[in-house]
Amino acid sequence: MQLAKSTLASMASSALAAVLTVGLLTTAPARAEEIKAGDLVITQAWSRATPGGAKVGGGYLTIENKGTAPDRLIGGASDAAGKVEVHEMTMNNGVMTMRPVEKGLAIDPGKTVKLAPGGLHLMLMNLKGPLKQGEKLPITLEFEKAGKVQVSFDVEAAGASGPAGGAASGGGMQMKKMSPGMKM
Repeated sequence: MQLAKSTLASMASSALAAVLTVGLLTTAPARAEEIKAGDLVITQAWSRATPGGAKVGGGYLTIENKGTAPDRLIGGASDAAGKVEVHEMTMNNGVMTMRPVEKGLAIDPGKTVKLAPGGLHLMLMNLKGPLKQGEKLPITLEFEKAGKVQVSFDVEAAGASGPAGGAASGGGMQMKKMSPGMKM
């Protein structure tokens, strides 16, 4: 009798574990798609939601160069913004500065470049409307060698530090926490 109770308890425990595992797998957020363009692999494309009236937003992604020749991200375009540029943020004497990356962003062979909050990023200027959490934001990236590549960016929460379902970016800097001395 004791053996039967132990076996039933073990079977119930195993069944519960299986149900929970299936539940977690079916409710986990989908990972952003992987895009291949020539020797480049683009992953974890995401953006943050913006409040109504905001004129700028950011785009973040990871680009891996699996080839033997360098490529360069020159810029981009989106129907959601008047202009898309590659920008970088740096600290200079305690002041956060942001500026366009002159001549584009190099992606050397065998290297991975991550665009994330607080560092390299896409700057979406003259937004035509707010970026809304849960929506997809199409952006056409332009590379020197790989050409024009259509990428769908997942719009995450306004304070997100990384894409849902992917690893957090670690940069995590939020616009509201920037120094009032920031220059653009």
